[in-house]
Amino acid sequence: MDTPLWLWSAVIAFIVAMLAIDLLAHRRAHVIRVTEAAAWSAVWVAIGVGFGAIIWAVWGADLGQQYFAGYLIEKSLAVDNVFVWAIIFAHFAVPPQFQHRVLFLGVVGALVFRGIFIAGGALLIQNFSWILYVFAAFLLYTGVRMIRQRDEHLDPDQSRVLRAFRRVVPMTDTFHGQRLLVRKGGVLMATPLLAVLVLVETTDVVFAVDSIPAIFAVTDEVFLVFTANAFAILGLRAMYFLLADLIHRFAYLKVGLALVLMWVGVKMLLKIDVYYIPTPVSLAVIATILTVSVVASLRATRGQDRRSLPTPAEPPFRIATPDEDARLEPTFGRERSRDRSERPAAAPPR
Repeated sequence: MDTPLWLWSAVIAFIVAMLAIDLLAHRRAHVIRVTEAAAWSAVWVAIGVGFGAIIWAVWGADLGQQYFAGYLIEKSLAVDNVFVWAIIFAHFAVPPQFQHRVLFLGVVGALVFRGIFIAGGALLIQNFSWILYVFAAFLLYTGVRMIRQRDEHLDPDQSRVLRAFRRVVPMTDTFHGQRLLVRKGGVLMATPLLAVLVLVETTDVVFAVDSIPAIFAVTDEVFLVFTANAFAILGLRAMYFLLADLIHRFAYLKVGLALVLMWVGVKMLLKIDVYYIPTPVSLAVIATILTVSVVASLRATRGQDRRSLPTPAEPPFRIATPDEDARLEPTFGRERSRDRSERPAAAPPR
């Protein structure tokens, strides 16, 4: 696939523009309702599918199918991100109106880190062909582990990264709006929102270690790997607000995701020396696994309504009062100029 520099530049510029539009639309902290999340989800899915249609029309059906297989893998694995985010937000009792800002910054970080991982993965495959065996074995191992641990959930308090962050970085015990940093008594301090962002970014890096090898199993084209990742990730925020209180309805989805990882691991192993499974077959298998797991989950949980995860009886952090926010010092730069009435009187002329 011939991918000129201008095409890379155009795609990245489009992604940045869409992020700017999203940030502008959510510049004021507010609770994202299901209807708003559904509308944004439809927009992001339309963009991802529309881009795949362009790939199909310009570069042919084979590359178009490779893109859609990668997009479907990334979109489905992203659902696991959504469930982990819901656990993190519930554990720290993050107010709903502040969650979008954390997820926006988390998605920006995910795009950067995944871009680095994709570039690194492509270089490894190009220079060390045996690395494909490692990727395939890792995918099979991850799939088996997911099935065995399907009933286990993240415990944020056990995160080594979070414990290290709390030891090294001074932190307030209050949320100050959407601020990540505040200054109190001349000391720059992190708010709980920054700690949550660090944990969100850490979990996404862990998920990327699974998803990047998985998408390399269905396409060798770096441009398709990146764009399928990017357009799947861009819709994660809307997907979270749409599905976060439906976690209990997806009882068998984790098993389905594990089977997808195992399937692409087998496909990668066969592709190396034995047989290349055609992309349409891979796409059909992945779609079938996901469809069956979702349908089985919804049938098993019929009649259950939306239900948010329980938050601690005594939340670990509280929301700062307006007076507390007003007393904050400037985060960066010099202290605010004082009110005129508080300034010392000018010296009388001599």
